[in-house]
Amino acid sequence: MATTELTDANFEKVTSGEGIVLIDFWADWCGPCKRFAPTYEKLSEKHPDIVFGKLDTEANPNTAREFNIRSIPTIMMVRDGVIVHSQAGALPESILEALIKQVRELDMDEIRAKLATA
Repeated sequence: MATTELTDANFEKVTSGEGIVLIDFWADWCGPCKRFAPTYEKLSEKHPDIVFGKLDTEANPNTAREFNIRSIPTIMMVRDGVIVHSQAGALPESILEALIKQVRELDMDEIRAKLATA
């Protein structure tokens, strides 16, 4: 599956539904972003059940500001509309695979219960 272009206009719609969404916050001028892109694309093909989105922070400053993105690339993971992980820096494929596995194994009822009491 190819990556999905995320924008200020479609970000909430794409990330608020059921399932897992990975977001790569990036910019065209960012060297580490460009080096990370092939790894991200490869994993998007390996996990077709996950939405792999890319948000250009230069073209979509409102969403980047809303999530306080200060370093790029930043990887954010959303499951069932809940942000469950966010980390700045280009991740090696093995680390991103491990994070995907952890997100798949989350008990979302438990997470929602914790959020309700926070």
